[in-house]
Amino acid sequence: MANVKELNPEESLQAAFGYRFRKVREARGLTQDELAIPMAYSSQHISAVETSRKRPTLRFARNGDRALGLTGTAEAFEREFREMETGILLEGFPEYVELEGRAVEIRVFEVGIIPGLLQTPEYARVLVDNAVHRGAITREKADERVVFLAKRQAALARDLPPMVLVVIDESCIRRTVGGAEVMDAQLQRLIEFAALPNTMLQIAPYDMGEHRTLDRPINLLTLADRSVLAYAESQTQGHLDRENASVVPLLTAYHQLQATALSQAASVDMIKQARKGTS
Repeated sequence: MANVKELNPEESLQAAFGYRFRKVREARGLTQDELAIPMAYSSQHISAVETSRKRPTLRFARNGDRALGLTGTAEAFEREFREMETGILLEGFPEYVELEGRAVEIRVFEVGIIPGLLQTPEYARVLVDNAVHRGAITREKADERVVFLAKRQAALARDLPPMVLVVIDESCIRRTVGGAEVMDAQLQRLIEFAALPNTMLQIAPYDMGEHRTLDRPINLLTLADRSVLAYAESQTQGHLDRENASVVPLLTAYHQLQATALSQAASVDMIKQARKGTS
């Protein structure tokens, strides 16, 4: 009998995926050869994933779920794969990102920090490094988040890019993250974003007061079939909402927010003034 490689699931997220995949397969009394046919993968490929010599793919995870009877369950390997790819474990976020990559319109409102789609790598790195320092995430997950964010941003640079409309609270540009140099580059990135033909950037100023119609960050996607969905997060949980009864009021509130926020020209002027304070 061939030697079975001992696995350390603590080694990496990829190793943890392979370790659990082997455990589930063995619990069902299946060999790699027996699982190969229903999964449409060779036994050698399955072995390579289980021993962390080959990185799993979304197709591998989905095929494994179907063959092992885990599709749609809390134990699904597709779920674990998405968590591994994003390094972000909040419910609903992996599915949101997949839909974001196909949306024709993206609307974002953010408070306190620059939205992920507009962050520079340096700004994003400061945020995840601080999370590591606080013990909120591991260094591995921090690195994965930065890589993932770059992929997420690149996915929007397609032949027919979506319209991206962003409203940020004034706190986003007033809160210094990473020091003057990082913040100056980040503010310049906002100015460049506003100049693109498929974008709109507005600031909800402090003096808007009670007229700010949204009190928490929100993402709204319009898909090619004109359906709209919403995604919102708390500190520990995310929620993807497709129900018109709850999504339409959020879309209305977003339009009202845009109507009372600064114009893009005035917003860019405010950002330029803020940049002078970082010089």
